[in-house]
Amino acid sequence: MPNTPLPQAAFDQMFLEAHTLNAWQDKPVSDELLHRLYETLRMAPTSMNCSPARIVFVKTKAAKEKLDQALMEGNRAKTMAAPVTAIIGYDTRFFEHLPKLFPPMPNARGMFADNAALADTTAFRNGTLQGAYLIIAARALGLDCGPMSGFDNAKVDELFFAGTGVKSNFICNLGYGDTKGIYPRGPRLAFDDACKIA
Repeated sequence: MPNTPLPQAAFDQMFLEAHTLNAWQDKPVSDELLHRLYETLRMAPTSMNCSPARIVFVKTKAAKEKLDQALMEGNRAKTMAAPVTAIIGYDTRFFEHLPKLFPPMPNARGMFADNAALADTTAFRNGTLQGAYLIIAARALGLDCGPMSGFDNAKVDELFFAGTGVKSNFICNLGYGDTKGIYPRGPRLAFDDACKIA
């Protein structure tokens, strides 16, 4: 089936009218919707299908209180109020799954297992891509997003990823936004300021 452009409303919802949200309605996000969110974003491309993103969906009071220890002051209230906060991490040992994920290249695992710098760069780049796919998929599913840095990565890694090869990248609040949490959109660079056609 050939690809066709999506209707304008889809572009508006995912990009043009979407904003980073800082206030949230008291409306839960179901576990089923989080499963659907992951099932959607996981289908987007990564190099060699390496799929290094590892996501913790923080929902419970106990998990929120744990995350609160690592947040910068300006990010605390909005994160504690969000129904869900996704911690988007990347697995530096993603290559352990390559025999399953990328069978066309049987030696792919060794390529990364023997080169920590290449593994780290690949994990970070592709995990970041998957974090961006999460935002797009969440908006497509009707959720609002509040992505941010502004936290202690080392503390988050200690609290949520101890004993693993996973490192945190950024966090993203998810839920149904309250319009009082929308600030005026900041300017963006024009095509000629950011792009050229060679």
